[in-house]
Amino acid sequence: MVSKKPRVVIIGAGMAGLTAANKLHTAAAASLELAVVEGGSRIGGRISTSEFSGDRIEQGATWIHGIEGSPVYKIARDTNLLVSDQPWECMDGTLEDPHTAAEGGHLLPHAFVDPISRLFKNLMDFIQGKIDVGAETAKHCVVSGGELSVGSFLRRGLAAYLEKEKEKEKTALVVGSWSKRSLQQAVFAMHESIQRTYTSADDLCSLDYNAEKDYVLFPGEEITIAGGYSGVINHLASILPAGVIQLGRKVEKIDWAPAGVHGDGRPVTLHFSDGTTMSADHVIVTVSLGVLKAGSIEGSSLFDPPLPNCKAGAISRLGYGFVNKVFLRLSPNYCHGVGFPFLQMVFHPPDSKLRNPNIPQWIRRTSFLCPIYSNSRVVLSWFTGQEALELESLTDDEIIGGFSRTVSNLLPPQHHNESSQKFDQVLRTQWGSNPLFLGSYSYVAVGSSIDDMDTLAEPLPKYGGVDSAPALQILFAGEATHKTHYSTTHGAYFSGLREANRLLKHYNCIINGV
Repeated sequence: MVSKKPRVVIIGAGMAGLTAANKLHTAAAASLELAVVEGGSRIGGRISTSEFSGDRIEQGATWIHGIEGSPVYKIARDTNLLVSDQPWECMDGTLEDPHTAAEGGHLLPHAFVDPISRLFKNLMDFIQGKIDVGAETAKHCVVSGGELSVGSFLRRGLAAYLEKEKEKEKTALVVGSWSKRSLQQAVFAMHESIQRTYTSADDLCSLDYNAEKDYVLFPGEEITIAGGYSGVINHLASILPAGVIQLGRKVEKIDWAPAGVHGDGRPVTLHFSDGTTMSADHVIVTVSLGVLKAGSIEGSSLFDPPLPNCKAGAISRLGYGFVNKVFLRLSPNYCHGVGFPFLQMVFHPPDSKLRNPNIPQWIRRTSFLCPIYSNSRVVLSWFTGQEALELESLTDDEIIGGFSRTVSNLLPPQHHNESSQKFDQVLRTQWGSNPLFLGSYSYVAVGSSIDDMDTLAEPLPKYGGVDSAPALQILFAGEATHKTHYSTTHGAYFSGLREANRLLKHYNCIINGV
């Protein structure tokens, strides 16, 4: 009698899922039956390389966060993805020498902006354990007791700085409708908005202070991939036999057997949106934290029976936010061929009566608009939180009009041609409303901790035996399950490798006997 091979089904063909599949196929193709089921019509998940106005752009993951020791960089290098004949997003790195413009058409000198920028950077470096800002500053920023957030620490740091500045001031600077202090606060708020895009948190006051020291980037330069991030995904998938990856297979429910199974049946059954099913011995779940959150709501459970309270609690406590990108194409006659600057945007606060009604609310918490590389005709802006969600429901004309009016207000007349249409085409991402993702990436929220990511990563059941349920029925991977590289492709990669290795270790005797 021929024994039945263990069947491993991976839900999701993104970085985590395809890394796991690649490892399992490479190490144990003869010992395991493997399938990757993907609800969408493409592979890649939150990695999606595209093209806009002749330039290669990234709608999802964009950067390799440090190249030294990075497995993603190694794949890109070894597969010649680091060079391209087609211009690509950020091909000359991060643009420098920004123009900082305040609402009302006021260009701010570097001498004014730089001290606030340094303050913000120093405070963030202190939070992340990179520097010591000094006992006096720390005393003003840190309070005892309660749950400290990144946002509250930053605000205390700003308040302490402004108090010192007040003592030194002889006369208060006034720029148009701005006072010196209001401008300083608004420049600081601009940097907070930039930081929000790194974390996906709608408000930095919801971002846990203590977890920031645990977040890890690889050393070395941060780069984008010339040939496109999707090339890394295609490489991981290239070794898998035809039929292993099944597109258009959206999982609606996962039945598992925590109390054990009877007979020779496999313990897990997947139910798909088309009414079909698939059984498995092990399922690696790589769906986003947003999908897990939606699937943990009472009455709409993705798992049957529902997940244990400890795991459901971790899913509920961890943060998961919305980040979207807007790509705009400059009209041919804009700036008379001079090009668009790296524009940092400074706005009046929400309670100010000085706000210009021509600048829409949804644009006021974004922080910059810049070419995707030097002199590109395509400019880019990032949106986070509720504004990112609102952006998804706007028409192209509303987006183009909103940005055109904002640029006209921020830049003095000599920097643009008032009679010309500034933008003539737009592409925006829509990660929040996509049911396969329901957002962008995870963060450690106030009230949670990186321990919740460890809890989320625990398989179900962890151990099995003769008189108990089969072990490792449900395994979890994805960026939200990695406590030092969460929110990045590195976290997704390492989590997929972790779960593949967990199964390989579980079946070590079988694999060695092949």
